[in-house]
Amino acid sequence: MTEPTDATFRRTKLFSLILLIACELGALTLWFSATAVIPSLRAEFAISDGYASLLTSSVQAGFVLGTLTSAVLGLADKLDPRRYFMAATLIAAIANAAILTQPPGSTAIIILRFVTGIAMAGIYPVGMKMATTWARGDLGLLVGLLVGALTLGSAAPHLFSFLYLVDWRVTVLAASAVAVAAAGAVNFIALGPNHAAPRTFRWGDAFHAFRDKPLRLANLGYLGHMWELYAMWAWIGIFLDASFRVSLGEIGPLWARVATFAVIGLGGALGCIAGGLLADRWGRSNLTMAAMSISGGAALITGFLFGAPPLLLFLVCLIWGVSVIADSAQFSAAIAELSPPDRIGTMLTIQTSAGFLLTLVTIHVMPLVVESVGWGYAFAVLAIGPVFGVIAMGRLKTQPDAVKLAGGRG
Repeated sequence: MTEPTDATFRRTKLFSLILLIACELGALTLWFSATAVIPSLRAEFAISDGYASLLTSSVQAGFVLGTLTSAVLGLADKLDPRRYFMAATLIAAIANAAILTQPPGSTAIIILRFVTGIAMAGIYPVGMKMATTWARGDLGLLVGLLVGALTLGSAAPHLFSFLYLVDWRVTVLAASAVAVAAAGAVNFIALGPNHAAPRTFRWGDAFHAFRDKPLRLANLGYLGHMWELYAMWAWIGIFLDASFRVSLGEIGPLWARVATFAVIGLGGALGCIAGGLLADRWGRSNLTMAAMSISGGAALITGFLFGAPPLLLFLVCLIWGVSVIADSAQFSAAIAELSPPDRIGTMLTIQTSAGFLLTLVTIHVMPLVVESVGWGYAFAVLAIGPVFGVIAMGRLKTQPDAVKLAGGRG
């Protein structure tokens, strides 16, 4: 390849990836826009723990339905990913903003959150597919950057909530406004040379994710990771709010919002980038096993620090926030490397669908365990997932197809 072509490739790649990251960040603010305002809703409308769980799990349930539909129909590999992303983001933004037209605590809000989740099927996995089209020995980093955008986007509503303490409605509206901007900007992204031509739909393509042993093991590792991740994200803010009220009194809720954004957003983004860089050098299996070992350990001890000095609790939660997401992108990178090029979109969609289906269990188990035995044991239950994830990725490392991962590093 000539030098001018190399230079053009690098410029186009850089521009497209920066814009893609910005679009993912903006669109994914919708995911936790309602979760971030739960403390305010509780204070103003006294919503129950069950309803608070539904504000998050309804999005997960919608995402599962959306991804299953997308995978069965092969939409991620048939449609122009930019148009798919745009349409999905606009639908999600409208559904999110429509929350403000409904009375807090109503069933209609849960339905709107469900619709938001359905639309997310055209945002998260589709964004990852667009990133893979530019990969040249740096797939782990590219997907890590995308998941970092997911993490920052998921945490952004907590920051909105901190900046606009007067009215929780501003948080919801701000998330929708940012997402609409992302829907417009995605059309300016160029697809890379790895983009495969749209394929003819074939029934059964989706099942390849579990028929193929290496793909199955990578998916099982991802399921172990997801058992922990979204329950941690959904409840760490509520945990910090409750703990800081004990240790800091009236100013506790304010600092809990800042801490939650730092743990999920800043710590998570750092974890994604570091995880991507290290996985491309150490291997996907090694990085995911190390990250799950650290996050599982953090899950075991964090809950028992309830009411502890705020700085100590924050530092432990920050370590958890970094490690719990550091491996996430590498499961997706592994799926992309192990999949046929013309099935990558569908395989990524199946992976995320199965993972988010599992999150419905842990998100709803958490408040039940908290009520029964307290925060310590509730978070400790989340460590079960990383244990199984480490086992699965250890087995994947021994497979012949592991040479496809991270340039032969496994």
